[in-house]
Amino acid sequence: MSTPSTLKVSVWRGAEAGEFRAYEVPRQASQTVLDVVTHIQRNIDPTLSYRFACRVGMCGSCAMNVNGKARWTCRTHVSEVAVDDALEIAPLNNLPIVKDLVTDMAPFFDKMAKAKSSFKGATTRADDFAHVLPDSSKRREVDAAIECIGCGVCYSACDVVAWNPDYLGPAALNRAWTLVNDVRDVANDERLAAVAGDAGCHACHTQMSCTERCPKSLSPTAGIAGLKRAVAAAALKGRL
Repeated sequence: MSTPSTLKVSVWRGAEAGEFRAYEVPRQASQTVLDVVTHIQRNIDPTLSYRFACRVGMCGSCAMNVNGKARWTCRTHVSEVAVDDALEIAPLNNLPIVKDLVTDMAPFFDKMAKAKSSFKGATTRADDFAHVLPDSSKRREVDAAIECIGCGVCYSACDVVAWNPDYLGPAALNRAWTLVNDVRDVANDERLAAVAGDAGCHACHTQMSCTERCPKSLSPTAGIAGLKRAVAAAALKGRL
């Protein structure tokens, strides 16, 4: 069967009170969704706003909703997601819309800070390097969750964030989990207290949308479950 020559594309235009606008885009071999957006901006409507940088799945800045699901558009081929030769492209959910496909990522990164996502060590440059055995259980827990690049796909896919805007979200809690398992970090009690509140790990309903949508094949759900256990253990020991 031959590939249709054009693709019908609906793109969100404007801010929160915007609307979808229709475009026709030529079909190309191995065409990505980001290629489609770029074609519209360069050849049809130069006022279209969107973000991208690396184009190879390294930065995460091109994340958008494609046919209702959050994805990296640079790594999503049209042939995989087009329905009846049509696409609907919108900004990520759960974040304020700046313009068109651009969202304000400040709430996402603010929640990273609230979850104490910065490493805090006790050594100085004068000390020897820490020796962490690669096959230790804690190192393996870190390895399973460390590759997050902060693209916001899991945050957009999370129904709990939609219901409770104060919820820290999968990425922030996943990052907290990696630090809880970092034997060099000295701020665990402070971090566990930060993720133990009503907007923290216990608010997760374990629907696994974050794990399903993560482009890096991480499981924030598993990390959040680990945080729940860690918080409970710390509370029983009187550390919280």
